[in-house]
Amino acid sequence: METLANLESFVKSAEYGSFAAAGRRLGLTAAAVSRNMAMLERNLGVRLFQRSTRKLTLTEAGARLLHAIGGSLDALQAAIEEASSDAPEPAGVLKVSLSTTFGLTHVLPLLPAFLQRYPRIRPEWHFESRRVDLVKEGYDLAIGGGFAFAPGIVARTLAPAHIVAVASKDYLHEHIPPEDPAGLAAHKGITMRATSTGRVRQWTMRDAAGREATALLSDDVVMNDPGAMREAARLDLGVAMLALPDVLADFEAGTLVRVLPKWYADAGSISIYYASRTLLPARARAFADFMTEAFRQRQLAQKYSAV
Repeated sequence: METLANLESFVKSAEYGSFAAAGRRLGLTAAAVSRNMAMLERNLGVRLFQRSTRKLTLTEAGARLLHAIGGSLDALQAAIEEASSDAPEPAGVLKVSLSTTFGLTHVLPLLPAFLQRYPRIRPEWHFESRRVDLVKEGYDLAIGGGFAFAPGIVARTLAPAHIVAVASKDYLHEHIPPEDPAGLAAHKGITMRATSTGRVRQWTMRDAAGREATALLSDDVVMNDPGAMREAARLDLGVAMLALPDVLADFEAGTLVRVLPKWYADAGSISIYYASRTLLPARARAFADFMTEAFRQRQLAQKYSAV
């Protein structure tokens, strides 16, 4: 009878193509994963991987085993999670992907309180402005706004993702402020090029009356990160379209001001995303519940609304 550790090592090694990557996901060393695989191959009497210095390749027997396991390993792990859900407290590595600017400014400050409540959870947080593959890349959760995830991914809404036009006071002192989104065409624009598509993002703005108009910003300065766009706006380089939460501190400090205060663009919601499974790991469930409650208590949905 094979152990769960051996089978986990096999499945993750097949997914990631290396013992080292599988070990990082499982919290093991590459040597430990290799030992598990050697034991599994010895017990089964077949070779499951062709090994090279660069990658692992499934043998025919390995491919058959991976197909036979299918979702059984996930079901077994979920059953173990469920059986341990009555344990005194959640534990383990919590792997989360967070949008860079929002994550650093608004989520990271909540971490001390979370760890005080759940000291056995070990955070592994990745700050990145991209849509991750939760299952393939081994994330428990992702937090961000304006992302379109694959079907089957669950999204728990935290707050609206409203985009506003901003510029520095010095820039607006030297330029006549626009009266509507079309007027942005007369200004220097700070825009963002998406790494995934290579396209510069264009926004449709709306006002309280429901009118809509395109924000006609030119590509005078192009960045690939919202934090860099914000810094460029602080340097008086033009007008940028940024998420309201990312510039609230600048509004309070007076380093940036809102252009067209009656207009905003709707990018959907800032949400917690996780794979659609019947059972979430206890650590992930605890974090999702904690974040939802923190946003509610601090009334952050109202604070992040541009309306």
